[in-house]
Amino acid sequence: MSGRIIGVDVGGTKIAAAALERGTLSETSTTPTETGDTERFLDQLADVVTDHGGADAVGIAVPSVVDFAPGTARFSVNVPLHDVPLRAVLSERLGGVPVFVDNDANCAALAEALDDELRPIARVVVMFTVGTGVGGGVVLDGRIFRGATGAAPELGHMIVAADLSQGAPPAPERFPHPAALESWCAGGKLDELGEQRGIGKGPAVVERARAGDPGAIDALRIVGERLGVGIANVMNVFDPDLVVIGGGVSTAGELLTKPAEETARRFALPGVGTQARIAPARHGVHAGVRGAALLAAQELDDTNAPLPERTA
Repeated sequence: MSGRIIGVDVGGTKIAAAALERGTLSETSTTPTETGDTERFLDQLADVVTDHGGADAVGIAVPSVVDFAPGTARFSVNVPLHDVPLRAVLSERLGGVPVFVDNDANCAALAEALDDELRPIARVVVMFTVGTGVGGGVVLDGRIFRGATGAAPELGHMIVAADLSQGAPPAPERFPHPAALESWCAGGKLDELGEQRGIGKGPAVVERARAGDPGAIDALRIVGERLGVGIANVMNVFDPDLVVIGGGVSTAGELLTKPAEETARRFALPGVGTQARIAPARHGVHAGVRGAALLAAQELDDTNAPLPERTA
């Protein structure tokens, strides 16, 4: 990998950015996200990139459904992007620097699937990000799997807890569906389990569990086992080499991953997923930034960054 690439990871509360050069990621800067207005948000993104100096390309990870080829954010969670041609708009603001945009979980998965020289560390990598919500990414032979429209995979929206005794359950009034994986093992559920046990919210649960508190350990077991059901489904579908667990809740380490793996092994079809290794994310909170930069480096090497025409 050559050149200087800037990676930007956009969240609902903060934007993180860093420069990747010769495989080394610079210190990450953070700034509160401007969520009130689309134009101010776009200006902020341009300022964040500019503050990191010159770049050969820019990668942007966003909490959005992304049409990858034109780099359009079709629908977003917690940021003011709806049908915004982000790739072209931001490149224009940056004076023509090539920009590449993808879903934040996809970028995190790419960071976990590639080494510093853009070489795959495994053929089939699936990542779950467990935080405020549950996201996911799939990387096949070093390339992000996006599906027919670029929207895949939304692993957190797998239906894992539906009552099908009378046929399909009611359609949701809003997403996530009450029976979706995200509704059962996102950070809010750990908060809920912790408060039921008089412990407090997620960080306190993790801290108390590490100190040996039985109630906290049990709360993480429940979340881990729920996540394990989702992992089993993914193992049955993709038969992966590697399943990575990241996001804020993953800071619990084996207190989360051990019950998740035990459950996944029980629920996966015998003979499927036998080679799968289930592991915590290598890059922790920096996975999104690193993945965004690796995405841009990969695409720049492939295409020399042909920039789409900006649409109205």
